[in-house]
Amino acid sequence: MDFLEFVSSRQSDRAFDPSRPVEKEKLDRILECARLAPSACNSQPWKFIVVDDPDIKNNIADATANRILSINHFTKQAPVHIIIVEEQANISAGFGSWVKNKHFPHIDIGIAAAHICLAAHSEGLGSCILGWFNEKKIKDLLNIPSSKRPILDIVIGYSVQELRDKKRKKHEDVVTYNTYKK
Repeated sequence: MDFLEFVSSRQSDRAFDPSRPVEKEKLDRILECARLAPSACNSQPWKFIVVDDPDIKNNIADATANRILSINHFTKQAPVHIIIVEEQANISAGFGSWVKNKHFPHIDIGIAAAHICLAAHSEGLGSCILGWFNEKKIKDLLNIPSSKRPILDIVIGYSVQELRDKKRKKHEDVVTYNTYKK
């Protein structure tokens, strides 16, 4: 499969087989792909917390769900949650963030999250990136220091969801050459 076909077949999954655990060897390869992700000034401003203990995982899932908005109720099905915690950037990336008014650690964490999702897909697993969660509850559950921030939760497991057609903007609506065009 070429890369375009591979990316086209990856989706955000919201239905998992809760009875099928993810093998540690697969998780280790996925996390190695995340560890190798590029970052501004090689800052590597992340810590990955793998949550696979059923009780802790269910409490994390509860912290991602919202009854009023009816979102993220599928997260209890996923056997693994990977919480990405923002770590302090090195001095070069921190200075660059300040000078350019861009928070490079969030960009870097996004790149690492993409590596996790693509690596999971290559292992035959589904994934979904979550940014909506009760940050305080997750910090308390995982003993994350108050000075640190959990930025993303990526659920991983064996998907039982059908492959959906991708609904994306047309190529010409998002790509221009040499100048910005509406």
